[in-house]
Amino acid sequence: MILVTGATGTVGRALVRQLVAAGAPVRATTRRPDRADLPAAVEVVYADLGEPESLDAALRGVRQVFLLSDGPDLAGHDATLARAAARAGAETVVKLSSGRSGDPTAADPITMWHRAGEQAVLDSGLDWTFLRPMGFMSNALAWAGPIRRARTVYAPFADGKVAFIDPEDIASVAARVLTEPDHKGRAHLLTGPQALSPGDMTAILAEVLELPLTFVEVSPQAARDAILEHGVAGVMADAIMALRAASTEGFTSTVTPAVERITGRPATSFRSWAERNREVFARG
Repeated sequence: MILVTGATGTVGRALVRQLVAAGAPVRATTRRPDRADLPAAVEVVYADLGEPESLDAALRGVRQVFLLSDGPDLAGHDATLARAAARAGAETVVKLSSGRSGDPTAADPITMWHRAGEQAVLDSGLDWTFLRPMGFMSNALAWAGPIRRARTVYAPFADGKVAFIDPEDIASVAARVLTEPDHKGRAHLLTGPQALSPGDMTAILAEVLELPLTFVEVSPQAARDAILEHGVAGVMADAIMALRAASTEGFTSTVTPAVERITGRPATSFRSWAERNREVFARG
C-alpha cells in the first residue's frame, strides 16, 4: 500500500491518478475526505500532519509514503509523519522537498524548513528519497487574472531565471520512485528543460494565447502586498518573496536530466504546459 499525503493538491492529485493508472494500491489522506474527488479505486482517509493521533490508522499496512507538507510548521509535520511511519512498519518515505535544499548557499525560510524536514526523515531510520523541484510552472496561473483584465503580467525580479518544472512531471517521477527499487538514499533535483525569466514566460504565453501581452516588473514590496491581498499570512508571504529573490542567483537556472532519466521521456517545456492550460488563461 502506498500512502499519499497532500493528495488533493496539484502534485498529490496527479500522483494519485498516475499510481491508480499503474495499478498500484493507493491510500490518500486529506483533511476533507468528503471533498476529495479522487478516483474510486483510492482509499480516502482523514489525516492531518498537525494531529499525530490521526496518522496511525492512515499508516496501517502502508509500505511507501509520499510526504508532502508546507508552511512554517513543515519540519515538525515531517518529523511527526516520519516517526509515525516508522512505528507503523513502513519501509520508505519519498519527500517532496525544495530544489534549493541542495544549494549550500541557500538560507531562505522555505529551503530551511525543507532541510529540517529532510533531516527528520533521515532521523527516522526509514529508507528515503528526496524530490527537489526547482519551481512549479503552475505558479504562472496566478497571472491569469491580470492577463485577462489587462493583457499584462506583473512580477518582480525581471532578471531572475528559474528552471521551472511541470507538476505533472514531478508526479511522474514520484510514481516511478514509489514503485521502483532503484532510488533509495537518493536526492533528485527536478527541473524543466529550460531556465526562464518572467519576461521569457510572458513571451511564450503571448504566442500560445495569441495575445499581445506586456511584462511589467514590479517592486518586491508590491509583489508582497499582492500576496497578502490573497489572504496569505505575513510569515508565508515573506518566505515566498525570499524564494523569489533567489531567482537572481545562478543555482535556480540549473537544468538537470532527472525527469528523462527517471521517467524515460523528456521534461515538459513551458510552452507545452501553457498549451495544456490555455483555457485557464482564456477563461472569464
